[in-house]
Amino acid sequence: MKPAMAKEHEAEPDTGKCLFCQIHDPEVNDLLFTGQEIYVRLDNFPAAKGHVEVVPIRHVASYFDLTPSEHTEVYALIKRAQQYIEERFQPDGYTIGVNEGRAAGRTIDHLHIHLIPRYEGDVPDPRGGIRHVLPGTDPDEWLA
Repeated sequence: MKPAMAKEHEAEPDTGKCLFCQIHDPEVNDLLFTGQEIYVRLDNFPAAKGHVEVVPIRHVASYFDLTPSEHTEVYALIKRAQQYIEERFQPDGYTIGVNEGRAAGRTIDHLHIHLIPRYEGDVPDPRGGIRHVLPGTDPDEWLA
């Protein structure tokens, strides 16, 4: 059973622990692979088929606080996760995202990088991609 969505910035509601710090608890984390400092898990609330999260083992909130070795392993495991997704789902593209800070929508204060497979037709007009999180981003209004 996957956990209920935690309220903003709270620990996992049933245990009081950080969701991402419960690495080896299969009730909350469906691990794909683990490195020395980073792991990859299936997203509990996937936005698309194959949506995964790349997560530091160390409890760290900000992407900008990663150590050089964590940053190196993040890159390696994002590539490995992309290969995993590619083999199983053959998406047409990817969105990679971090909600860095509360103003950006972070709800759990433990860094997690989303790797979301994208498929032709999954949204009516994908132009602009992540720019759509803010108002005034209509691609038809952009200058050529």
